[in-house]
Amino acid sequence: MGKNKKKKNNISKLASFQKKFTILGAIILFAIWGISFFAKNSLSSLNVEVERLSREVKEQKETNQSLTMKINELASLDNINTVASQTGLAYNNGNIRIVNER
Repeated sequence: MGKNKKKKNNISKLASFQKKFTILGAIILFAIWGISFFAKNSLSSLNVEVERLSREVKEQKETNQSLTMKINELASLDNINTVASQTGLAYNNGNIRIVNER
């Protein structure tokens, strides 16, 4: 009877170990699933933010280009002469002196 009791005790210990191992495995799998879920959610949020910022950068570049064109238009010699003549100023090329550095 002693051997039988030992066998049952060993089987009982083995079953207990398997049960603990199964529970631990389930916990690990659940933890991996949870981490994966939150990581994918964070990645998705970051992708949305990147797309929003890319759109803002594109819009700002277009605005900058438009403003550069407007500046170039306003700074043109023809426009300066037009504004100068409207305000009573004159462009006198003879008054311009070129100074050379030595």
